[in-house]
This record gives sequence, structure tokens and C-alpha cells, in this order.
Amino acid sequence: MTPELAWWKSSYSGSDGGNCVEVARATGTVHVRDSKEQCGPVLSVPPREWVVFVRHLAGER
Repeated sequence: MTPELAWWKSSYSGSDGGNCVEVARATGTVHVRDSKEQCGPVLSVPPREWVVFVRHLAGER
């Protein structure tokens, strides 16, 4: 049995239904999905790659 993922949105996301993503952590994987398409596709990446991606978005190197 696979445990249910605990999905969350950034505190910067508004409640107006805009373009938001949700993230869930599992052992060895970070899952990302469109908040409007909760039954849609999920992108799954290793935690290290997620950190690199978030740092890039923040303008860090």
C-alpha cells in the first residue's frame, strides 16, 4: 500500500485559482503537480535536483 502524499502550495500562492503548483515529499523523491489538475500528471524528481531548480528560480548559483 502506498501512503497518501501530503501536498502543499507556497505561501506566496494566492487563493484566486491562478497558476500554482503543489509539492509533496516522499522518501527520495519530490513530486510536483498543477494545483488545478490534481488528478493530472505528476513530475517526480530527486530532492537534489529540486533544490537546484528552486535555487535557480531564486537567482542563486
